[in-house]
Amino acid sequence: MGLGVQALSDRPGDLQNSFNLPAYTRWDMGLYYRRRSLTASLYLENLFSEQYYVGTLSSLQIFPGAPFNTRMALRWDF
Repeated sequence: MGLGVQALSDRPGDLQNSFNLPAYTRWDMGLYYRRRSLTASLYLENLFSEQYYVGTLSSLQIFPGAPFNTRMALRWDF
């Protein structure tokens, strides 16, 4: 099991510092299982569906981060 946090403070939205992107804290979690040849993993991103912004090109083009999502993988080694 793994737990991660990504926290960013306010940051400039453009080179002229005409606006700021707000601060955010995003929590992630991963579950991993391995037995013989089977490996399984489940990754949960943005556990609390925090609304956040990952970047911008201008004050009119601001890119939101993804809401809660999951990824799962299974692997069999032979």
